[in-house]
Amino acid sequence: MIFLLVVMFIGGIFAVSVGAGYFAHLVSKEPLRSPEEMRDAVFNYEETSEIYYANNVFFGTINADIEREKTTLDKISPYVIDAVYATEDEYFEEHEGIVPKAIIRGLLQDVTNSSSQTGGSTLTQQLIKNQILTNEVSYERKAKEILLAMRLEHFMTKDEILEAYLNVIPYGRNAIGQNIAGVETAARGIFNKSASDLNLPQAAFIAGIPQAPFAYTPFKSNVSGGGLKSDDLLERGISRMKTVLFRMKETGYITEAEYKEALAYDIKKDFREPYLRANVEEPYLTHEIQNRTVDILTEIFAAEDGIDPERLEQEQKLKEKYRIIADRAMRTKGYRIHSTVDRDMYKEMNRVAKEYQNYGFTYKREKRDPETGEKYLVDDPVQVGAMMIENSTGRILSFVGGRDFELSEVNHATQAYRQLGSSIKPLLVYAPAIEYGVIGAGSPVVDVKFTSRGWSPSNYVASYEAGIIPARQALAMSLNVATVRLYYDIIDKRPMEFLHKMGFSRLTETDYTVPSAALGTVDASVEENTNAFATLGNGGKYAQSYMIERIEDKQGNIIYQHEVNPVEVFSPETAYIVTDMLKGVLHGNGTAPAVTGQMNFRPDMAAKTGTSNDFADSWLVGYTPNVSLGVWFGYKDKIVENGVKRNLSQRSGAHPTTRVSGLFSRMMNVANATNPDVIKAGARFERPAQVVNRSFCGISGLAPSDACSSAGLVRSDLFNAKVMVPSKADDSIISGSYVSVKGENYLAHPSTPAEFIRAGGTGVNEQFIQRMLAPLGGNASKLFPSNSLFAKSVVSGKVFPADNVAPAPVTVSYNGSTLTWTASPSNDVIGYYVMRDGVRIGTIHDGQSLAMNVSGGGNLSVVAVDITGLTSAPASITVEQEVEEPIEEKPEEKPEEKPEKPEEPEKPEEKPEEKPSEPEAPEEDKES
Repeated sequence: MIFLLVVMFIGGIFAVSVGAGYFAHLVSKEPLRSPEEMRDAVFNYEETSEIYYANNVFFGTINADIEREKTTLDKISPYVIDAVYATEDEYFEEHEGIVPKAIIRGLLQDVTNSSSQTGGSTLTQQLIKNQILTNEVSYERKAKEILLAMRLEHFMTKDEILEAYLNVIPYGRNAIGQNIAGVETAARGIFNKSASDLNLPQAAFIAGIPQAPFAYTPFKSNVSGGGLKSDDLLERGISRMKTVLFRMKETGYITEAEYKEALAYDIKKDFREPYLRANVEEPYLTHEIQNRTVDILTEIFAAEDGIDPERLEQEQKLKEKYRIIADRAMRTKGYRIHSTVDRDMYKEMNRVAKEYQNYGFTYKREKRDPETGEKYLVDDPVQVGAMMIENSTGRILSFVGGRDFELSEVNHATQAYRQLGSSIKPLLVYAPAIEYGVIGAGSPVVDVKFTSRGWSPSNYVASYEAGIIPARQALAMSLNVATVRLYYDIIDKRPMEFLHKMGFSRLTETDYTVPSAALGTVDASVEENTNAFATLGNGGKYAQSYMIERIEDKQGNIIYQHEVNPVEVFSPETAYIVTDMLKGVLHGNGTAPAVTGQMNFRPDMAAKTGTSNDFADSWLVGYTPNVSLGVWFGYKDKIVENGVKRNLSQRSGAHPTTRVSGLFSRMMNVANATNPDVIKAGARFERPAQVVNRSFCGISGLAPSDACSSAGLVRSDLFNAKVMVPSKADDSIISGSYVSVKGENYLAHPSTPAEFIRAGGTGVNEQFIQRMLAPLGGNASKLFPSNSLFAKSVVSGKVFPADNVAPAPVTVSYNGSTLTWTASPSNDVIGYYVMRDGVRIGTIHDGQSLAMNVSGGGNLSVVAVDITGLTSAPASITVEQEVEEPIEEKPEEKPEEKPEKPEEPEKPEEKPEEKPSEPEAPEEDKES
């Protein structure tokens, strides 16, 4: 026994030593805080931070997540204090910050993973956790909490500790669903009375809440509209109240009679009715400034502790720890946070957005109460996100976060990531292609359909193919096929790197390699997209967007100042050329010609539209030399629970782009009206010296040859002289005798009948065709379709693959004097011969009417003619000669009537003698 006792004694000493050593290790990095520092931290719950608009214009105080009103011990009901002692810290007046047996009990429960977790924190420990440390669950935090609690008891009185505790502890929610802390706020929010006036049951109810604030609070969250919970959920808090009363009786704070009376009390009748929430001015702006401030402070505090920024991004728990510290500092340290947002511009842009009447259809969405599980319907309107950025600095001048903060707290300008659609084209395709020296502004691109690995992209009008078209026009018209073909030419150079340099945060490795990215399958926020276009407006230099100008502490010391560090993404030449191309979007055949017509001033402006699949998103981003404005429309979700697609074009009269254009124009108008010094409507994009105007052959992009000049195909446009000007002479043109087959032009064969050949055109050779269609292929006859800019001058050099088989015959019919026939089903027919009794009386070319007026009888027939001159079997019909006999008699009668016609001029000579009816004759002559 003695041996066992000795062993146990030595083992106990060893265990205590190990525990002490481990405890020392856990708190080794905790700085030695002075009494003044600890007191300041504990009582630092009433200094409110302030927010400012740009130019030191006061906005308001920080929007705390927890509403708190300070009070003092003498204004708190004794019942509350007794209830807190009985339930939270029975030995508060005796211990020195901790209760060792409670700590050991809690440790054993944690080590053994006991289902019963009674905890072991004193009021002092809870105060330390809430005001100095964090809610992080770890032995290190617990060890620091114990150490600091013991230190705090040495230089603060019990009353000071209790008062601080009652002012900071969370108490769930108030009647309108706001989070609340502090006993005074709890008394007013739950029972609509001061903490000094609480009766015993009310005090017991409030004292029981901190153990599980959101389970025991009687009210629903503000997301669910606030108000009382259902009876079964209310019972949790009431049951906890009864437990508090029992503990108060057991510890001698109340008598048996008081206990029974309190148990019988109907606490439900005292719960406060929901009331009108105080208006929170500009909630989207408040939350955005707060979030960005926390991000900045998180990095500052981590850096002060020597934490590598990369480690902060990689270790989520570490980042969350510093975010908690930063959030607390933002709300309690009295910072002065200066933003970049222009007050008047912000208010006017949001007013315009609120009053805009052409968003589109509002659906209904089914939601589920997270606490009760009950379903209810809410509006699901078209959402909006908009942002205006200063190009040269990245300053966010204004934004619109959404239609209604109460309906959706998501900031659709900064937090919603949506597909970019065609708005990505100048950033990912055309600007990189110009930067690489692949094209100039007017270089020809090919808009001819193709299929690659099962993918067959098409234009907005699926049947439309523009053929060879200037890049400038392809971008203004937002042609998908031409854009994807151009992207194939440069994708191996990884042009997605340009987006990465401009701060697009959701790029994946797949985005770098898939051709569909050229059509906007990439996700980005309104802020990111607008910031990228601001790069073009800033001569190719990317200035990262920002909203926090500086942060000052309460003594006026600057603890953060934003620095503008522009990075060159595109050359000034590329930026200017793309800008010049994008001006076409707002004019002529561009996709947003309505914009300028709705603006009341005329800035030098470029823009790009975009829509995603099924019109789930609609974009318009435009920029002037000084500012960029991006506007996005879309529904919260593309598809909702019942499988219904949210489509911007459904149930709405105007096209989504038209509707976005309307709001864009109005926002530009009010921005210019509120701050013309920033918009600078008279500014113009400055053309760099190396942007030159050069002539080239319009169909090939090469330097003009004599043949190209003779054919009238020479064009001129802008080039970046640093990387590309047309130098090699065009070699594409050949003579162009051609025929038409089913509406498409082909070179004539040697045996093609002369009457079907159209001479004098300009043709192109096979090498040119292969070069233009490479590497994706396509129908060469579509290079110069009828709607092409070059259709009147150029025919494809493609030779029609004749099958050397006579075409299939047609079917004829005759009605009155009109002979009609069906089209030959053969695919190489260039026209038809019409014959009477074996003699040709008419030649009909491809594309002309399949009918002909034929007078006289006989054997009428039609044969189809193919491109090689082969003819089909004749399709005949016999017309009786009698049908024409009356017609043959008429000419014999007409000579007898002819002498009467010369007499008609004599009538006008007689008319002057009669009445002034003379003018009628000349008028009739004019009509005839």
